[in-house]
Amino acid sequence: MKAVRFHETGGPEVLRYEDVDLPVPAAGEVRVQVAGSAFNPADGGMRAGFLSIPVTLPHVPGYDVSGTIDALGDGVDGLSVGGNVVGFIPMTADGSAAQYVVAPADALVKAPVRIPLADAAGLPSVGLTAWQALFEAGELKAGQRVLINGAGGPVGGYAVQLAKRAGAYVIATASPRSSEIVKAAGADEIVDHTATTVLDAVTEPVDVLLNLAPISPDGFTALAARVRDGGVVVSTTPTVTTPGDEERNVRAATIFVHPDEEVLSDLVTLVDSGDLHVEIARRVPLSELPELHRQAEAGEIHGKVVVVPPAV
Repeated sequence: MKAVRFHETGGPEVLRYEDVDLPVPAAGEVRVQVAGSAFNPADGGMRAGFLSIPVTLPHVPGYDVSGTIDALGDGVDGLSVGGNVVGFIPMTADGSAAQYVVAPADALVKAPVRIPLADAAGLPSVGLTAWQALFEAGELKAGQRVLINGAGGPVGGYAVQLAKRAGAYVIATASPRSSEIVKAAGADEIVDHTATTVLDAVTEPVDVLLNLAPISPDGFTALAARVRDGGVVVSTTPTVTTPGDEERNVRAATIFVHPDEEVLSDLVTLVDSGDLHVEIARRVPLSELPELHRQAEAGEIHGKVVVVPPAV
């Protein structure tokens, strides 16, 4: 089968589009014929060796997958050959940037039917990140005010939709390039961070601050002052400490996405009911994944990109 692998860490040039052996599912695993593999920034970090996620070289990147089951390992129940699935698969194992991938059965759920199967790969890890940030860490409730800093990215798009659906008042920061998407997602207020500072634009306290954007420690601390006493600051940016405030009982939480079969199934249900929109910016052939990594390093990628392998 065709796959993209890196045999050593380094720049995008270490990625090779090559022939590899067809993987065989072990007990509790299934083999998926890949329809789509979503690109995530962490893929670049792992390839470059910046992220401390242990992988065995050579490694196939890609931890979001959608596709069709074509083989079952021993002891797999609830899934069947021919079934379409979507999942957030282990980052340490060979991933979905290939024609086939082996994954734990419990990492996969039935794929949405409302959207193209390849596009469904754009849902798992970013959808889970948004849900876990808002409700698991932020404990967001109906009637509360949430400020989503960096709402124009893939996680932000889901976060705005989920927060609005939960009955929250959503304030979102976005550039002019992404403001229409953020508005369509349901934001009540949009702050153009290229024209004004968030601190100047948001003067009333919020219950939850969700940071999804690069930010300086001082800037983050200043922004956290907008959180009401007893509120929560949540961040997906582990390189900057998430600021809390013990004196005001403001809690801080940093999110590292984790698999959750039940929540992912719920997100799929929302997609199929039309209550959650999957926004895909581009679809590119698997052979162009090295170029996609180069574009990511140059800051040229905006929105969620899905990589599509060649037909088998």
